[in-house]
Amino acid sequence: MRHNDPVAAVTPEVIAWRHRIHAHPELGFQEHETARFVAAQLRSFGLEVHEGIGGTGVVGVLKSGTGKRAIALRAELDALPVTERTGLAYASTKEGVMHACGHDGHTAMLLGAAKLLSEKPDFDGTVHFVFQPAEENEGGSMRMIEAGLFERFPVEAVYAVHNWPGLPFGTIATRVGAQMAAVDNFELRFTGTGAHVAMPHLGDDPILAAGAFIGAVQRIVSRAVDPQVPLVVSLTQVHGGNVGNIVPGEVWLQGTCRFFDPALSDTCERLIGEIAAGIAAAHGVASKLDYKRGYPPLINTPEAVAVAAAAAASAVGRDQVSTEFSPSLGCEDFAYMVRAAGGSYAWIGAGAVGPGEGLHGNRYVFNDAIVPIVLRYWVDLVEQALPKVSAS
Repeated sequence: MRHNDPVAAVTPEVIAWRHRIHAHPELGFQEHETARFVAAQLRSFGLEVHEGIGGTGVVGVLKSGTGKRAIALRAELDALPVTERTGLAYASTKEGVMHACGHDGHTAMLLGAAKLLSEKPDFDGTVHFVFQPAEENEGGSMRMIEAGLFERFPVEAVYAVHNWPGLPFGTIATRVGAQMAAVDNFELRFTGTGAHVAMPHLGDDPILAAGAFIGAVQRIVSRAVDPQVPLVVSLTQVHGGNVGNIVPGEVWLQGTCRFFDPALSDTCERLIGEIAAGIAAAHGVASKLDYKRGYPPLINTPEAVAVAAAAAASAVGRDQVSTEFSPSLGCEDFAYMVRAAGGSYAWIGAGAVGPGEGLHGNRYVFNDAIVPIVLRYWVDLVEQALPKVSAS
C-alpha cells in the first residue's frame, strides 16, 4: 500500500458502483440506465461527456496541459442473457439478465480511473474514456467506429482490460500479436424430399447427408490446414424432423470457426461450401450455406504492448507481468478498435474458479480484489503513454 494512496481511497466507491451496475444489468444496445449512470459520474468528475455514440456508447474526455497526443481507455456496458444463480446480496434484479462476464467491473474500474486522473491530471495530452455497448456478439465497438469514434476522438492507441478467471491472481498478461481469435459463424441446410420410414425409397434423406457432413467437415482441421496453425471448426446445433416415423425433408446445422490468421476466413467458407456441396450431390439432396464473418482476431500492436507492459510492471511488479503466453480462441470485439487505431488488450488474473463460476457461468462472481490493481494499472498506463505536464 502506498502512503496516502488515492487508489485505496477510491476503491470502496468503485466496488459500490460495480455492485449497483451488477444489480441492474442490461443487454447489448439496451444499456440506457447504465449509460446514463456512466455519463452522470463522468460529468461529476468534470469531464466533457458525449452520449449516444453507436447507440448507447459514452465517451468522456479529459484534457490536461497543451499536448496534442491522445489515447483511449475502453470498457464494456452490456450484460448477458443468463439467469443468475450466485445468491449475492446485489444479484441481478432482472430475471434472465446477468453481468456474467465482468463488464460491470470493467465499467466501474474505468470510472474510477477517470475520477483519479481528473483529480490529479499531471499528464500532457488527452485521455478518452470509451464505454461501448454490445460487446457480446453484436459488435458494439464497430458500431461506435462507424459512428465516427476515432474521427471525433483521434488517438494514437486504445487500451482495454478483461478480468480473467483461472489466471493467477494479480497477474497482468498482454502480448504482441494475436491474443484473441477471430470468429465466423455459419448455417447450413440440407434439403430433399421427406418420406415415411417404411418407404424410404420414395424420398431422400437429409439426415444422412447431415451426418456425413458432421464427420467430413473436420477434415478442414485435420487435413486441409497446416496442423501448426490454430483452427477450430465446431458444429453447435443440428435440427431436423419432428415425427418419429417420418424422414424429414430438411436438416439445419449451425457451426463456428475460430482462428488467428485472417486468411482462414476465406479458407473455411470455401471448404465448408465445397464439402457440403459434395455430400449433398452424393446423397441426392441440395445444400445451402450461409457463412457469416464475425469478429476479427484481436492483434495487439508492439508499441502499445510496450506501454501496457511497462504500466503493468509499475502496477504489480515485473514478476507479475506476462508477455509470452498462448492466446485464447475466445473472441472479443475490442479487436475492431485495435484494428482501427492500434492498441493493447490485457488480461487481469482473477484467480482460481470452480465449475459454473467462470466467464459466462450463472454462478460467476467478479473478483473485487482486482479493483485496486486495475485502477493502478490505468493510472500508470496514462503516465507511461503520455508525457508529464511541463513545469512552468
